Amino acid sequence: MNIIVTSLFVNNQDKALQFYTDVLGFVKREDVPIGEFRWITVVSPNNPNGTELILEPNNNPIAQEYQQKLVASGIPATMFGVEDIEQEYKRLVDKGVTFTMKPTQAGPVIIAVFEDTCGNLIQITQR
Repeated sequence: MNIIVTSLFVNNQDKALQFYTDVLGFVKREDVPIGEFRWITVVSPNNPNGTELILEPNNNPIAQEYQQKLVASGIPATMFGVEDIEQEYKRLVDKGVTFTMKPTQAGPVIIAVFEDTCGNLIQITQR
């Protein structure tokens, strides 16, 4: 069994697609209209046939509350692995990304947390 798709609630699909591709560097895999929304997925450029991340609209009140409570509690919605967290941190800061936690040692890993401009906190991790 493999994880093939995971989702992330976003408050604006267009803004999310721009951020996740232009800023973070993911590659758009799917962008299919479905009623008033779209089925949008992105993948890592390092693994274009790997796990897809769905940029899921948070138009459901339960999704909105879940997303807001995660942020209010400082809990990242998901985590992305990076090879060199200091280099990635600098690259993202240079692109205007706002971090809520600078690279910090946490046991055997180094983590940092940023705002994705679409209602989420995202953690990056270096093992």
